[in-house]
Amino acid sequence: MFGLFRKKPESYFSEAEKQQIVQAIQEAERRTSGEVRIFIENRCRFVDPIHRAQELFFGLKMQETQQRNAVLVYIAMKDRQLAVFGDEGIHQRVGSAFWTAEVKNMLREFNQQRYAAGLVTIIQDIGEALTTHFPYDAKTDKNELPDDIVFGK
Repeated sequence: MFGLFRKKPESYFSEAEKQQIVQAIQEAERRTSGEVRIFIENRCRFVDPIHRAQELFFGLKMQETQQRNAVLVYIAMKDRQLAVFGDEGIHQRVGSAFWTAEVKNMLREFNQQRYAAGLVTIIQDIGEALTTHFPYDAKTDKNELPDDIVFGK
């Protein structure tokens, strides 16, 4: 009964901004076998957003990429929390310092309320890292994960 009155998740991006983010994902993935996904929700159920990102990463079965080179960018908008979680293949190559720097870059954009621009920038940076370590191979590459933005509650 109360489910009928559940509040619809907020829309934080215009349709044009959503398309811009998806295009950034597609462009980044054209040059690499790696995969990038974005997950946005209102609230983070965990104290540490990296734990929520990890839970979502495995829930979305992102660890099933052939080269273990998928990356999830997680954002809890109302709680103002975010994290980036990279699978073991890419994490072994770029290390924790890379993810920390990317989160700081994204926060700089977010603090100016430039959310779409912040996401596009981090997607481009992750795409560069993936291209360096997992370059595109036309013979073997396939899009292993959807490119859309996942919106939670």
